Amino acid sequence: MSSPLSRRSFLQRGTLAVAAGIAAPTILKANPYRRQSEAAMIGHNGYKYRVVPGWGVLDAGKNPVNDCHEMVQDAKGRIILLTNETKNNIIIYDKSGKLLETWGHEYPGAHGLTLGGEGSDQYLLITDTDRHQVIKTDLKGRELMKFDYPKETGKYDFPTQFKPTETAINPANGDIYIVDGYGMNYVTQYDKAGKIIRSWGGKGNSNDTFDCCHGIVVDRRTASNPTLLITDRRHNALKRFSLDGKYLSTIALPGSYICRPVIHGDNIYGAVFRSTSDSYPDSGYITILDKNDKVISTPGGTEPVYQDGKLTEQRKDMDNSPFLHPHDVLVDGDESVYVAQWASKKTYPIKLERVG
Repeated sequence: MSSPLSRRSFLQRGTLAVAAGIAAPTILKANPYRRQSEAAMIGHNGYKYRVVPGWGVLDAGKNPVNDCHEMVQDAKGRIILLTNETKNNIIIYDKSGKLLETWGHEYPGAHGLTLGGEGSDQYLLITDTDRHQVIKTDLKGRELMKFDYPKETGKYDFPTQFKPTETAINPANGDIYIVDGYGMNYVTQYDKAGKIIRSWGGKGNSNDTFDCCHGIVVDRRTASNPTLLITDRRHNALKRFSLDGKYLSTIALPGSYICRPVIHGDNIYGAVFRSTSDSYPDSGYITILDKNDKVISTPGGTEPVYQDGKLTEQRKDMDNSPFLHPHDVLVDGDESVYVAQWASKKTYPIKLERVG
C-alpha cells in the first residue's frame, strides 16, 4: 500500500514549510501514516486518548507479525495477540508491552480470537480462514477441539465454503456462536460439546441476513435479556438478535466497516478499518457507543454528529489519526484501549491511554 502523498507532493510541502519557517512536526501532521509518537490526543466527549509510544514493539527478526487481527486479556491480566504470522501466531504481553511468551505455527489464516472459561480453566477459540476451521486451545496452545464446516446444516456443499471470521461464547451455558463472514455468511450455534443447535442468516440485504457477518459478541449488559450483536460490515451496521437467532434491531453506523463489537462496561467498542470509500487514506479509527447504542466518541475519526436522530457518515480524521487499518480493540481495567491492525505494514499493536 503506497502513501497517499507522492514523493513530489511531499517535497513541495516540505519546501513551502521551510520557506514559511514552520517546524518539522507540522509537516508530519499532514501525513495520516505518521508514527504513533507523533499523534495528538484523539477522541471526543470524555473518551479521549493519547498513544503510548512504542508499546509492544518487538524484534521483528525474532518475533514478527503480519496481520495483527485480534487481542484478548486473560484472568492473569496478560494480553494475548493473534497474528497470521506462523513463526508465532500467538504473542503474549504484559500490560507494559513486555513479551512474556509466544506459541503457534499452525494457523496461516489466524483471524478471530475469543477467550472463554474462568480462572485456570480459560481457553481460546481461534478462527482460521485458510484452514476453514475454528480451533479450541488451552492458553499454552494445546488443541482441545476443532469445528469443521457445518455440513449437518445443509447450507454448505464443501468445506472451503466455510471461512469463519469470529466466535462468541455464552458464559451462561457454554454455547458457542460462529460467524462465517468470509464464506456463506451464516451464524451457527453449537452447545459446549460442539453439537450444532441451529444456523441462520446467509448473504443478503434483508434484516436477518448479512453482507459480511464479520464479528459477533454476546451482549450481557442487560442481565435479564442477553442478546447477540453481529456485524453486518458492508452494510455499515451492527444487528441485534436473540440468543436463538431472531432478528431484533439494527444499529446503523454510516461510513464504518466495523470489524467486531467489543463490550466493556456500559459501552460498545469497535475497530473500523475503512469507510465506505475504497480509498485506503479513509481507513482507520475506533468507534465507541454508549448503553443507548449512540456513538459518543470516534478516536482517530471525525466527531460523531446526529441529525434528526440519525448518525451522519463518519470518516477518518486525516490530520489526527495514528491508525492504518484497525481490526480489533481490547479495553483493560484502566480504560486503556489496545488496537490490533490489519494490512498495516506488519506493525505491532497500538496502546491508547485514556486521558481524564
